[in-house]
Amino acid sequence: MECKVPEKEKHKKEMMAVQDSMDVLSGKWKIAIISSVCYYNKRRFSDILNDVVGISNKMLSKELKELEINKLIRRTVLETQPISVQYELTEHGKTLQTIINNLTEWGIEHRKKIIEK
Repeated sequence: MECKVPEKEKHKKEMMAVQDSMDVLSGKWKIAIISSVCYYNKRRFSDILNDVVGISNKMLSKELKELEINKLIRRTVLETQPISVQYELTEHGKTLQTIINNLTEWGIEHRKKIIEK
C-alpha cells in the first residue's frame, strides 16, 4: 500500500520552499547583482558596482559574501596589478538563469502595461 502525502502537507512544503528561496534572494540588491553576473558571465567588483545603480561598496561587498556563502557566486582573485576580483555564477547559481530571464521578460511587459506603450 502506497503512503500518500496529504495535499495540505504538500502545500506546506511548497510554501516552505518558496520561503527558503526568498530568504536567499531577498533584499533590494541580490537579484540585480545576480542579473549582472548572469548577463556577462564574469564580472569584476567595479563592473557590478556600475551595473547596480545606487548600491554602495560596503553593501555590494556584504551581498556578494552572502551569495558566496549560499554557493550562488564564486569569487576569484586575479593576479593583476593592482589585484582585482572576479565573480561568476557557480553551477548552482546558473540554475537561477531561467528565473532571471523570466523576471526580465515580465519586467519589460509590466513596464509596457504601466506606461501603456
